[in-house]
Amino acid sequence: MPAVTVDDLTTLARLPEPGLADRPRRVLQVTTAPQGYEGEGFPVRRAFAGIDLSLLDPFIMMDQMGEVEYAPGEPKGTPWHPHRGFETVTYMIDGVFDHQDSQGGGGTITNGDTQWMTAGAGILHIEAPPEWLVQQGGLFHGIQLWVNLPSDEKMVVPKYQDIRASEVALVSSYDAGALVRVIAGKVGPQGGPGSTHTPMALVHATIEPGARLELPWDPGFNALVYVLNGKGTAGTDGQQVHTGQSAVLGSGDYVTITADGSQESRSPRLDVIVVGGKPIGQSVAWAGPFVMNTKSEVLQAYEDFQKGSFGHIPGAGG
Repeated sequence: MPAVTVDDLTTLARLPEPGLADRPRRVLQVTTAPQGYEGEGFPVRRAFAGIDLSLLDPFIMMDQMGEVEYAPGEPKGTPWHPHRGFETVTYMIDGVFDHQDSQGGGGTITNGDTQWMTAGAGILHIEAPPEWLVQQGGLFHGIQLWVNLPSDEKMVVPKYQDIRASEVALVSSYDAGALVRVIAGKVGPQGGPGSTHTPMALVHATIEPGARLELPWDPGFNALVYVLNGKGTAGTDGQQVHTGQSAVLGSGDYVTITADGSQESRSPRLDVIVVGGKPIGQSVAWAGPFVMNTKSEVLQAYEDFQKGSFGHIPGAGG
């Protein structure tokens, strides 16, 4: 897994141990992600399927893209598509994705990079593997998270953040048994590089077999743990979780994740995404690529898209 790694975790700054007054979070729900296909046919796991939106708030959904080893000619992406009213966060763990939009933006993300797109008032977007990867094949693995925007920010001007792997903040658990990559938000004293409209935190943690991660977590945020690969337990109540499962945690000051002492040879460590944010607490009207507050706003988004107000595909004329 080429996402940023460190050979010697003892060289990193360490997260603090929970204090006597800190409250652990217990598991409220464990779900298993159904598998499907997205875009032109790349495999995904719908990480948060089956979780009530009230528990997800401020998030809408998350897909685990891959993990898949493509043969030559197999890599796939998405066709041009619109977005309005939320942010997409694409974290590329392994492989390469090119992205382009109707405002002339674009770039390439690979091996630990993150592309954070604030769709806001509306944008057309495409994501695809580069031509050389289509020709030779290769490993493809990442996540895409959708983050809702509050009503007064749904129509902000679209923008991008390209967060390079080298910018991600790295810390270890207090006993150096886990590597914690802070992509956005603050975990204990450590802040990540991502700038967010909605207060939130996004972490990718790798936990050694038998190790336990006690992750400081803003008590005002919800908390969700998704297992990318491996097996272990979540919460102080020790709920079993494995590849493709999510755990929704209750209130508290820290998140507990423990890796089983024995892991599969192809997944020698437990890898998890931990995400949480301050609930927005507003109504959600969601249809396809549009996330608004009311049905009429969604219908307006479709109308604006059809009128071409999201911009035009580069090189496609009118």
